[in-house]
Amino acid sequence: MKTIATATTQTSNVHYKTSIQTGDFALIADEPVHAGGQNAGPAPYDYLLAGLGACTSITLQMYAERKGWNLGELTIELNLQKDSEGNTHIERVLHTTEILSTEQQEKLLDIAGKTPVTKTLLQGASINTQYANS
Repeated sequence: MKTIATATTQTSNVHYKTSIQTGDFALIADEPVHAGGQNAGPAPYDYLLAGLGACTSITLQMYAERKGWNLGELTIELNLQKDSEGNTHIERVLHTTEILSTEQQEKLLDIAGKTPVTKTLLQGASINTQYANS
């Protein structure tokens, strides 16, 4: 197996506030006030959407560069919802400041559906959890 990413999280003395270390980056996660947190940082689902959006943005920029397309500014709006059965639904809307042909738009939509994080979310992932004394 090839390692793609690593992260370490650690709780703090602030209710639900969690420090995240990934690569050279220190991040904070928390829950909103209405969920018992302090809103000190994005919630876990916010990070999930951010990862999907970033992967989509980077992949589409790479594709457009190879094709010689000018996208202008690329904005991706993401929304995660749960239905009454607990199923997760993510809506992703692409916006470019440059006018693209219908064919270009369709190709970007196709490529968005094939990004690495999109594929991981659609396929699911096995999660092996263990306990180790510190």
